[in-house]
Amino acid sequence: MHRPDIPLALTLGDPAGIGPDLALAAWWARDIEYIPLFVFLGDPDLLAARAEQLGVSIPIAVIDKPSEAERRFAEALPVLPITVAGKVVPGRSDKAAMPAVIQSIERAVELVQAGEASAVVTNPVSKAALYRSGFAFPGHTEFLATLGRRETPAAPTAPVMMLVAKDLRVVPTTIHIPLKHVPITLTQDLILSTIMTTAAGLKKYFALANPHIAVTGLNPHAGEEGNMGREEIDIIVPAIERARRKGITVTGPHSADTLFHAEARKAYNAVVAMYHDQALIPVKTLGFDEGVNVTLGLPFVRTSPDHGTAFQLAGTGNASPRSLIEALRLADKMWQTARTRR
Repeated sequence: MHRPDIPLALTLGDPAGIGPDLALAAWWARDIEYIPLFVFLGDPDLLAARAEQLGVSIPIAVIDKPSEAERRFAEALPVLPITVAGKVVPGRSDKAAMPAVIQSIERAVELVQAGEASAVVTNPVSKAALYRSGFAFPGHTEFLATLGRRETPAAPTAPVMMLVAKDLRVVPTTIHIPLKHVPITLTQDLILSTIMTTAAGLKKYFALANPHIAVTGLNPHAGEEGNMGREEIDIIVPAIERARRKGITVTGPHSADTLFHAEARKAYNAVVAMYHDQALIPVKTLGFDEGVNVTLGLPFVRTSPDHGTAFQLAGTGNASPRSLIEALRLADKMWQTARTRR
């Protein structure tokens, strides 16, 4: 298995959550399965304390620059130090730690933009804790989009969130908004932008020359020709037709309740869904412990485990690193694919 010569940048996440546990477990797994080279951007003392609490002996190598990671990775978990303020108690998120959480994300992006890291892999954060500290973005995706625009300010489409599990890739058009706001938020332009970003990402990072994208309807049975709602007729179909005129292979709107079974998944490369749960329920049903969150439309690769901070599991040894391992592997694969297609 090829190991990249440039490390992935793994962010801190909420230090009171399972992020430190996952980083330790992912590095520990390198002797029994393929783990891409990565560097952890966080507090080495915090990692050491969490390892002690977990009852594992994991050497930590504090490094000055990412290029040192390759030499140290076989023997120790390489860490670019970012000090976390206050005392971290597993399971108790503290807004005092949030500046370090944000700094870790910013530093990861800086390293990728400078060519010192290959991709950004983000550990889970607590949005509530971030909001209490004055964080002005809805979540990771929006913050990363802003950081990415510093490099490419004229990006033609907005970044989108794609969830990946096994052979399923799904992109929600709307994300963290109340369900009652979805119908008034959906527009032809938004759906078209989501389709375009998805198609471009599949070509660049998944080597699909002509990806087939299936689009869901919003209403039950995709509206039943307007008898269960007109969003399909007035908004979704025109957006699909505009995408086709741009040369994108896209079908729909499909009834969401028949789109995700095994036979149906053979007919497309990704699904563009209309709202959060329409996309995430099938992904988490198919691969709850191994789903990966991907951000398409950024000027760099970003993946993340498809789960939250799991405060109740922090420091217990019961948190599975599988989703993080898959996020590291997918980030590596996406970066390698994009690099060979330049």
